Amino acid sequence: MPEQYASVIIDISHEKVDRPFQYRVPAAMREEITAGCCVSVPFGRGNTPRKGYVIGLSSQAEIEEARIKDIAGIVAEEESVERSLIRLAAWMRERYGGTMIQALKTVLPAHKKMKSLEQRAVRLALSREEAEALLAECTKKHHLARARLLEALLQTADGVLPYTLVTGKLHIAAQNIRGLKEKGILAVDTTSIYRNPVSDRVRGAGEEARKQLSEEQTHVIADMMKRFEQGDLRPSLLHGITGSGKTEVYIRLIEETVRQGRQAIVLIPEIALTYQTLLRFYRHFGDRVSVMNSTLSPGEKYDQFRRAREGEIDVMIGPRSALFTPFRSLGLIIIDEEHEMTYKSETAPRYHARETAIARASLAEGGAMVLLGSATPSLEAYTAARTGRYQLYTLTKRLTGGTLANVRIADLRAELKAGNRSPFSRDLTMLLTDRLQRGEQAMLFLNRRGLHSFLSCRSCGYVFRCPHCDVSLTEHRGGKLVCHYCGYTEAAVKICPSCASPYVSAFKAGTQQMEEELKKRFPTARVMRMDADTTRTKNSYEEILSAFADYKADILVGTQMIVKGHDFPLVTLVGVLAADLSLNIQDFRAAERTFQLLTQAAGRAGRGERPGEVVFQTYEPEHFAILASAAQDYARFYEEEMLYRSMLKYPPAAHMLAVFLFSPSEEAALSFAKRLRARLEKADAALPAEERAILIGPTPARVSFVEDVYRFALYVKQGSVERLVALRGLLEKEEVPANVSVQFDTDPMRTL
Repeated sequence: MPEQYASVIIDISHEKVDRPFQYRVPAAMREEITAGCCVSVPFGRGNTPRKGYVIGLSSQAEIEEARIKDIAGIVAEEESVERSLIRLAAWMRERYGGTMIQALKTVLPAHKKMKSLEQRAVRLALSREEAEALLAECTKKHHLARARLLEALLQTADGVLPYTLVTGKLHIAAQNIRGLKEKGILAVDTTSIYRNPVSDRVRGAGEEARKQLSEEQTHVIADMMKRFEQGDLRPSLLHGITGSGKTEVYIRLIEETVRQGRQAIVLIPEIALTYQTLLRFYRHFGDRVSVMNSTLSPGEKYDQFRRAREGEIDVMIGPRSALFTPFRSLGLIIIDEEHEMTYKSETAPRYHARETAIARASLAEGGAMVLLGSATPSLEAYTAARTGRYQLYTLTKRLTGGTLANVRIADLRAELKAGNRSPFSRDLTMLLTDRLQRGEQAMLFLNRRGLHSFLSCRSCGYVFRCPHCDVSLTEHRGGKLVCHYCGYTEAAVKICPSCASPYVSAFKAGTQQMEEELKKRFPTARVMRMDADTTRTKNSYEEILSAFADYKADILVGTQMIVKGHDFPLVTLVGVLAADLSLNIQDFRAAERTFQLLTQAAGRAGRGERPGEVVFQTYEPEHFAILASAAQDYARFYEEEMLYRSMLKYPPAAHMLAVFLFSPSEEAALSFAKRLRARLEKADAALPAEERAILIGPTPARVSFVEDVYRFALYVKQGSVERLVALRGLLEKEEVPANVSVQFDTDPMRTL
């Protein structure tokens, strides 16, 4: 019989061993070892036992036979993984960098075997006649504990009671149970059960009435299923205005997928959205749906992946980690609110869930559909739809038949001139008073996303910006304003260059201050706050959202987590307290993020039968992102923003690689950064000018010195993602100085 060899990735996250090593498969293990298997192998000169993953099998030796070592054994406590997930890890390593073991650990988030949760029950081992006779004897002899237990067991139909009920409510000591068991009177049965992360509140919600589909919804569902049958597996983008019924489309598509014997993954951007989304799906699919998020215990995570692997659930809901649910017959991946930044991983491999989901669907047996949904699609997804790489569907009408909320823009410059220095404009104060009198609810959103120390004029709204990069300048100590894209520097001033006002400062406000101000201004109002401080515990998101949905508060004030994906019929007013704040972060995506946040915020008002109103408070009422979100006009925003991206070659007009460098030595970090830039310039020297990469930097990072470590950034823009990946590969081969560390991020969502 010919020899068999396995290619094994060693479980060590280091670039020098980030490649397959070939091992001989002992004859006794040939039937057990497959791709995806976790094995123990001797590694290095000392033959140290190491854990590794089999990524392929072969009958050909790649090195001398004498140098090939045998696999020592199979790691029993590890779970095998589907071959497609191994291939997905390899794709992620190629596209996003990092090491293969980092990619494998990402697609195997719950691979460590956990002890099963056990449930015990006490069962009568006698006939009912024998038990009744024994009960009479125990009563006569005043054996009260035994009598109490026997009586309770006889009152059940099957003579079985939960062990915890017997020891708890009936107060029967464990030693008494053991004594009765030894005498053959009782038996204690132990069964393994799955940990269920779905809360009792969700499980007790009951079924949801089936909703009548609109003509637009019906078309989307029918056309997607038709395309799937015809083998058209292009990703689909569902662009639906807020309240247009995207979730109902998801549910119907999942029903069709499950009916065909396949499974579905539903990705949501944040834990805060889990509760309401899970409630809708649980009412349709019951125990065949589960949830995955970072608040689950290791045991809960392990059980959910085990349930998926063994075919006991059909639908998994969760943030991006749920993408790697080991379904054996995956048929559909849905990414709700696909524009959200949280779909991009900030640790290696720095993958984006959108592209990774498409790759996973292509690797699924028989192929799988991918549906991206949003009221404010990312420019990347919408561009792909316009160019035909994705199929575009639209939902243009609200299911309630109502119209989108009326949006007012409150000019904070005018408020200041009128003597109003409170955080609430006159319009917002008037509308809050009206809603409280009518018994309706309001949500106040403090747009704190990406708050940095940029300067603006409180009189005219002027923002100090870089003349070369069209991003705000960051205030540094020592009286300097710095651009961290190109290094441009200018002196900070205390007088506005536009209107000569002395009111030049950074915006400082927080949800807690807003909550206190609301209680002072509206003392009878019930105010609830939702932010990072109030949502630290495991069930805090659900508890706050449930309380607000049950009308236990009049006003909910919070950060961005309150304005996305929620549906509260009594909310008829939404106030955005600093609509332009996210416009001035030092990021080329600032306008896009602002438009998305404001449009999503406006969509929370008037989702029931009552009309809604929205107030945007801003110092920049003429900015195109503010105006487009007020009109909820995505097309207008897209055209103007893409013109800017095309001119400056930012994604999606081109692809971008961010290279971040860290070192306790400023000179070492900057010197190596310049060396990397020189390497890139040399690699592109033979190309025509129009095909060369555009290089920016190296420049100090936005926060350039943290915990005694200097930070620099180098940005690479390139029209071809394949060429960009090749350039990253060249940089990865450069020998990094001992006191410098480097990180690569392909098409980053954040800048350093």
